[in-house]
Amino acid sequence: MDDFRYLDGSLFCEGVAMREIAEHAGTPCYVYSAETFRQHFIRLRDAFAPLNPLICFSVKCCSNLAILRLLTELGAGMDVVSGGELFRASKVGGDPKKFVYAGVGKSDAEIRYALEQRIGLFNVESEMEFENLSRIAGETGIHVGAALRVNPDVDPKTHRYTSTGKRESKFGVDLERAAAFFHAYGRDPFVSLRGIHLHIGSPVYTTDPYLESVTKALVLMDELAAQGFHIDTLDLGGGFGADYESDQSPPAHEYAQAIIPLLRDRVANGLRIILEPGRTIAANAGVLLTKVQYVKRSGDRHFAICDAGMHTLLRPSHYGAFHFVWPTEVDQALVPPRRARELFLPGLERTEVVGPLCETGDFLAEDRMLPPLNRGDLLAVFTAGAYGMSMASRYNSHPLPVEVLVEGDRFRVIRERETYDDLIHHEMA
Repeated sequence: MDDFRYLDGSLFCEGVAMREIAEHAGTPCYVYSAETFRQHFIRLRDAFAPLNPLICFSVKCCSNLAILRLLTELGAGMDVVSGGELFRASKVGGDPKKFVYAGVGKSDAEIRYALEQRIGLFNVESEMEFENLSRIAGETGIHVGAALRVNPDVDPKTHRYTSTGKRESKFGVDLERAAAFFHAYGRDPFVSLRGIHLHIGSPVYTTDPYLESVTKALVLMDELAAQGFHIDTLDLGGGFGADYESDQSPPAHEYAQAIIPLLRDRVANGLRIILEPGRTIAANAGVLLTKVQYVKRSGDRHFAICDAGMHTLLRPSHYGAFHFVWPTEVDQALVPPRRARELFLPGLERTEVVGPLCETGDFLAEDRMLPPLNRGDLLAVFTAGAYGMSMASRYNSHPLPVEVLVEGDRFRVIRERETYDDLIHHEMA
């Protein structure tokens, strides 16, 4: 699952104790395991090897330059959804020809920038966007390839905020409009519409939604081929799960075993496959360290008030998401045997783990059984590598946290903690 484990009651990331990182870098602090990133990417690459896919890491889930460089060096392409993400991915030596650019609201400036970078593929999400892309491509004289994002009307059984493949989604076009889209734009002189893009949501914990969406896409591709449109690329998107609880998500090879039989023959006949994984690579590769500032009782509730909150990790308050939380230093009897919503160990007490913000919704974990906590205790919020730091904010004028990358028995800061001066750097009184 990952390279975070307890040794003699102390939590380690690879060969480094969390307490050592916290003493050096302070808290709140995001800690990433380089080896976990590598192994998750390699397992996915090897599992899907029969399809020889272009694996484009989803930059939006974890956009630190050191992480992007690590994955680029492993051969990853990049899935970007803004000009800023394209800028980041390009800065670490990534090849824009291995980038795909999605997103429903690309501005003219972002489109021009992507064209100038010679991006590999635009994932187009509406008729008006295609027309705009064609106009700008014509003005710049830069020909580009595009895939149409299609909503297969598949329910991935995930949070409604992260379900993106239903017919009523703001993303892409529904299946009924897809054929008409190709008839209207499939022979454009500036934009070669040659692909289908699917992304049904995240996290998806079963293979059935992928089977359904790919099957529908293949039917559409065959219909388009019969009408004279050549589709040479199928982008399956991402959405594969991560282990917020132990063994919650199917391993990479189970997703692959379900999908490969549908596509093996088509790949042999020239179809290019793209994957856009993010969470399944990054989530378990990161932990958020936070320090207990105060403990208190209010009515019958027991609170641990920490220096990290919804401004540091938004997912619990925004999605109702579960993250396993546990002290980094515990007696051996309290080392968690697994990460789960309920653990039955001696001496636990029901605790609300909350942040410092002036918001009732500012929490990291609600109604959680934890070892007794004291001021100064260090907590680890697990599976925080995806949509953690990338969604962090400066709400209540809290500076953004520090990020640390561990490699073996060494660690280094890969983003410095912001200062108060940083908060006002771009402002004018």
